[in-house]
Amino acid sequence: MSGIVAAVSSNGTYSFTKPNRDSITLLAGLGVEGDVHAGVTVKHRSRVAQDPTQPNLRQVHLIHEELFAKVGADGFEVTPGDLGENITTRGIDLLGLPVGTLLRIGDDAVLEVTGLRNPCLQIDNFQDGLLKKVVGRDESGNVVRKAGIMTIVKSGGAVRPGDTITAELPSGPHRPLERV
Repeated sequence: MSGIVAAVSSNGTYSFTKPNRDSITLLAGLGVEGDVHAGVTVKHRSRVAQDPTQPNLRQVHLIHEELFAKVGADGFEVTPGDLGENITTRGIDLLGLPVGTLLRIGDDAVLEVTGLRNPCLQIDNFQDGLLKKVVGRDESGNVVRKAGIMTIVKSGGAVRPGDTITAELPSGPHRPLERV
């Protein structure tokens, strides 16, 4: 399974959206260099309030560009970085990956998939009604999260738009993604 990087984004201050960059640098065990969410322990405000010593399983956020077209069909305008992601992808089924998948990006970077992003009310503050488009329920009533995946950095390196992404699935029984 493979795809490409459509865009990269980062922000050194807390804000919902992240500006696009020509490149970002991933730092092993930390996240995106200069990004407010980089660190060994949790950086998301709600998680810090609960327990600031928790490991940061949300170092790098990825969203599939295909989501933007789906919500666009319902009248929402979303572009790379708008939902706070660091890497916008194209052509790879992020939501179908199991926990522990390694994503090899460009020449050196390797991310390990930890789980799903848990969409929050800030999405509705960005565009009213958008939250219902990125989180819903399946036929059985289970919550379905569509706002991307979270990862940790196993090997650092530069990531740029146009870089290839190759997914390496873990061995053994695969664990489906859950919110992190």
